[in-house]
Amino acid sequence: MRSPDRELSLAAQLEAILYLKGKPLSLAELAGIAAVERDAAELALITLMADYAHRDTALEIRQEGNTYSLQLRESLTDLVQNLLPVDLSTATLRTLATIALKKRILQSELVELRGSGAYDHIKELLAQNFIERRRQSEGRSYWLSLSEKFHRTFAVRTDQQPDRAA
Repeated sequence: MRSPDRELSLAAQLEAILYLKGKPLSLAELAGIAAVERDAAELALITLMADYAHRDTALEIRQEGNTYSLQLRESLTDLVQNLLPVDLSTATLRTLATIALKKRILQSELVELRGSGAYDHIKELLAQNFIERRRQSEGRSYWLSLSEKFHRTFAVRTDQQPDRAA
């Protein structure tokens, strides 16, 4: 069992960044977010790419031009489309997953985590009634939380739903 105070490797940190951002990032962007030198980020990214290439996993690190992203393997696209109960892009689903993990999150915090594309994801998720948005009592942002439709569609147990009294 891992000690909780042990730091994650740089490769694991880059993996988390790619997952949360949900969009292609340059090596310079990855290094900046991780607050490390570009060379260290490049070595960690190569390690991460090699790790994904040699294991049996649904995900892969994809390089397109000078950017890198964490994506579902191309060979699984048809399977996923058949399994998804809704028509949402992968990036929008990741934004929804981030909201689901947090249970309740400020829109400004979500945009910081997911990038400015999250504004479009939020619009789409609101339009499809998967999330609810309430103005923050102090401040200018909104609280985002999961809707009843989300819980019905994704079959989340009711004992896992956040407190709605807020």
